[in-house]
Amino acid sequence: MHYSAGKRDMIFCFLLMFLLQLVLQNHATVIFSPAPQPQPPGTYPMYGATPGSLQPQECGPRCSVRCSKTAFKKPCMFFCQKCCGKCLCVPPGTYGNKQFCPCYNNWKTKRGGPKCP
Repeated sequence: MHYSAGKRDMIFCFLLMFLLQLVLQNHATVIFSPAPQPQPPGTYPMYGATPGSLQPQECGPRCSVRCSKTAFKKPCMFFCQKCCGKCLCVPPGTYGNKQFCPCYNNWKTKRGGPKCP
């Protein structure tokens, strides 16, 4: 099949316009998700997260939350309850935030590592 130069140019132009239309349609359908908004400070409940704010019987439930995402639940619960019994506070969340409970943060093992999870 041999096409004349005019017909070949017309087919090429049609294909080029078709491809351009596909590109523009795909570009127009891109959905931009909104940027994540920062969480306001103080989203953690402060009750139980400050030194001496818990009663000893409240340590179990607080430690269950604190240790809920670890693969080592038994040792986490053991040490969390030991630390809570001494400090009467458990930091909020499942990790970190120890600045809310200095006693919990500052209690170290013999080797100098953190005692409290």
